[in-house]
Amino acid sequence: MGGSAQIKSMKKVSGTLKLDQAQFRELQAFAKFGSDLDPVTLGVIEKGKRNVEILKQAQNDPFKVEDQVSIIYLGSKDLLKSVPVEKVKEFEKKFIELLNLKYKKILNQIKEGKLTDEITSTLEKVASELTASYE
Repeated sequence: MGGSAQIKSMKKVSGTLKLDQAQFRELQAFAKFGSDLDPVTLGVIEKGKRNVEILKQAQNDPFKVEDQVSIIYLGSKDLLKSVPVEKVKEFEKKFIELLNLKYKKILNQIKEGKLTDEITSTLEKVASELTASYE
């Protein structure tokens, strides 16, 4: 079942996530050997670390699907690179709270399976405003 049970917006944002995370795990294992890594490889590793954080959920306290789609979108587009890994959960909480406070219409559209340019633009704008406080 897996992917066929997902809403359209989740399919869109999570499309490359599995591949990205496989590449991250492979490079992370390679990096343990202590060799010098080029900037592209380091970027993949850093993105992967943040994606691991956004995929974590507290037991018995799952995220709503529209919140999941929103944060996974940021991770898949590497929009969290200025947020320190140890601050990703804090950022995620603030981001989701802000969306639920000011952008309920956008979240409802995501829940319906939509992921338009207007929606992604709003997610990027909110993320940019919040990530600025981590730079």
